[in-house]
Amino acid sequence: MRTARHVARLPAVALLLLLAACVSGPPLRAPSPASPPRTLANNVLIRAIGLVGTPYRWGGNTPDSGFDCSGLVDYVFRTEAGMALPRTSREIAGVDAPKVPRKDLEAGDLLFFGSHHRVSHVAIYVGNGRFVNAPDTGGTVRLDRLDDRYWRDHYLFAKRVLTPRTRAALATD
Repeated sequence: MRTARHVARLPAVALLLLLAACVSGPPLRAPSPASPPRTLANNVLIRAIGLVGTPYRWGGNTPDSGFDCSGLVDYVFRTEAGMALPRTSREIAGVDAPKVPRKDLEAGDLLFFGSHHRVSHVAIYVGNGRFVNAPDTGGTVRLDRLDDRYWRDHYLFAKRVLTPRTRAALATD
């Protein structure tokens, strides 16, 4: 029996399958500490897109409970890259990882948004100016565009956490 939640995820699943068909290289598998960043970024990307349609829930951090922005980011990086990120967007922004100029963004980079230089939101960059995020109460995890007026006006900076040094510092046991 399909629920409304499962039906809402059908477009996301189709997008996920299309994306998976475009990924070159060996079949995707669980990451190991020696996995190259590109494979990890692809795994992160596919997992994040697969969660599009999951309900927003403040404090949520699993697909079953729903997600807030930092719960989504932590869940994706914990399950696909073996990294334990802090719980809030502000704390994630404080992780010791290189900042990335907007023109050099790559899939898997973390985007930080807010106002008055104060971080209040985090998202996962997908590529082509798009990102996955859990934006607001009553909504769902979705794909948005960096050039949409709201996001463009609230963009603060990006960080690349899928580096060997950052991965080692945040590795789950």
